[in-house]
Amino acid sequence: MGGRWIEKWEPEDETFWREKGERIAKRNLLFSVFSEHIGFSIWSLWSVMVLFMGPQYGIDPAGKFFLIATATLVGALIRIPYTFAVARFGGRNWTVFSALLLLLPAGFAFAVMEPGTSYTTFVLVAALTGVGGGNFASSMTNINAFFPLRKKGWALGLNAGGGNIGVPVVQLVGLLVIGTAGAMHPRVVLGVYLPLIVVAAVSSALFMDNLAPVKNDTGAAKEAVRARHTWIMAFLYIGTFGSFIGYSFAFGLVLQTQFGRTPLQAASLTFIGPLLGSLIRPVGGSLADRHGGARITLWTFAAMAASTGVVIYASVAESLTVFLVGFIGLFVLSGLGNGSTYKMIPAIFLAQGHRKGLAGEAAEAYGRRLSGAAMGLIGAVGALGGLGINLAFRQSFQTAGTGTGAFVAFLAFYAACIVVTWAVYLRRPAVVPETAEGAEEQETRPGYAKV
Repeated sequence: MGGRWIEKWEPEDETFWREKGERIAKRNLLFSVFSEHIGFSIWSLWSVMVLFMGPQYGIDPAGKFFLIATATLVGALIRIPYTFAVARFGGRNWTVFSALLLLLPAGFAFAVMEPGTSYTTFVLVAALTGVGGGNFASSMTNINAFFPLRKKGWALGLNAGGGNIGVPVVQLVGLLVIGTAGAMHPRVVLGVYLPLIVVAAVSSALFMDNLAPVKNDTGAAKEAVRARHTWIMAFLYIGTFGSFIGYSFAFGLVLQTQFGRTPLQAASLTFIGPLLGSLIRPVGGSLADRHGGARITLWTFAAMAASTGVVIYASVAESLTVFLVGFIGLFVLSGLGNGSTYKMIPAIFLAQGHRKGLAGEAAEAYGRRLSGAAMGLIGAVGALGGLGINLAFRQSFQTAGTGTGAFVAFLAFYAACIVVTWAVYLRRPAVVPETAEGAEEQETRPGYAKV
């Protein structure tokens, strides 16, 4: 795949952006969203497949939670190499390849999805779907390079949100199949996605571009690993994206296990939260562009803690209606937080460039280098939060028969995210410097409240 290569790319140059760059960037964004959308659908495939797995499969709720946890784990870990693949092979070329790779998990699932298949086989096939989770990292790294800083919140939010919608869409397909063909025909879902995977690959080949200036920078990768802000943002992203993907994978199974919903009843509710969380992600990015990602992130975590309190009450009171209100609220808020946290990453590293004494294009280049290198790691660690959520549910249901204990743990984590966001990015200096040198040092301190 030689592909189409663009040798010169300067999105911060307003003339270049207006005359040429914006049109190309938006075209690549459109087809990136489509391919990533299919990737997310395949990654979350087993959140749907477990709804088809009735008593004849011989798998208990803990076993089903482990299946979706396996998909989450592989999807999280594979994000790291996917991040660097864009610079190594080209954004267009890697999008084509990674889309075609989705044929493996979809095809194998089509082959094995029937009673009598061993549990080990199901685990291995669920692990294969993790390649769909990797698509997010390569897609976000690629689109981050196409857009100027002032547009990144919107572009990254739209790219991620359009991809995230793959979760509720595959769940809606599952609902349609269960409601029409019945819970005995999971292969129909896979029959829908196999041709869509091919369409995504062909569209990417025809309409996307590779950016020659985007190169892997080993030094940037090492610096990003050493940077404390990489790990702080990874921690916060566990709270936002980890919540979104973990809840998306587990929602239907929680409804079946804790509230005794049938597959059709669970499927008719499962898609609502992921859909709303996906649609609102670009709003989180746009709000962060206007008001600062740190502020939006702080208030989002505060609201997530409140929603978790509602869910805990509903879980104890066994009120499905209140539970749905609180849980769907968590989806919406996690979507907002996904947009605001991802907007923070390039802005934080731009501020770090200014702190090092850089200005203008030099600071912007530093910010692009470090944020591009950090995004894959942050995305991978954040997705591991989804693994934690699924394992917490598995343990909670295994020991107490309810998800209440897991939600208490999530509440404590959101409280920690509130403290970290405030302490690192919003707290003001306590004293006024007494010397000119101190004033200069304070002036060069990154304005994290605006990131």
